[in-house]
Amino acid sequence: MELYTIRPVGPVTPTADAQINPQQRSERTALVQAAKTLNDIQAFGPSSEVTFSLDRVTHKPLLQIVDRQTREVLSQLPPEYLLRMAAQVK
Repeated sequence: MELYTIRPVGPVTPTADAQINPQQRSERTALVQAAKTLNDIQAFGPSSEVTFSLDRVTHKPLLQIVDRQTREVLSQLPPEYLLRMAAQVK
């Protein structure tokens, strides 16, 4: 079993982490715990797991379902196209 912590996907500037308020930090911790629980009960089957990370552009949380063997992303919330739209709006 792997427990994933909050980790950026790609380079993140130091100021990005400084912008996280206590409520956001608490919410991210809750997401990590939820992902751990889902992995513990194998909610997506024995060959898949849920991971939590931050998008490197928008710094928004990502939940992904990945294949344990190949590390291929099977599904992602929010979808990639929504993250790119959010980055363009900024």
